[in-house]
Amino acid sequence: MHTMIYSFLRSISNFVGIIGVVLQLAAYYLLSINRLSSQAFIYSLFNMLGALLILFSLYFHWNMASALVEFVWFFISLKMVLRKLR
Repeated sequence: MHTMIYSFLRSISNFVGIIGVVLQLAAYYLLSINRLSSQAFIYSLFNMLGALLILFSLYFHWNMASALVEFVWFFISLKMVLRKLR
């Protein structure tokens, strides 16, 4: 059973990581064209969820440099999301 679940998660990990990349790039693009503020909740949320999804992918396809960037990206974004929720 465990092997089946692991195999399934591994098989979707690249797709999940791509969704994360799309979220981060969308946030950056919207910021770049002044459609979103860097202080907006959705900006931090997109970055946080994007980083989390990329980290999921990196669990199955490890790369230390990418993981480091995404961990930092996640925690910075998490801090901003929590600040906005207060």
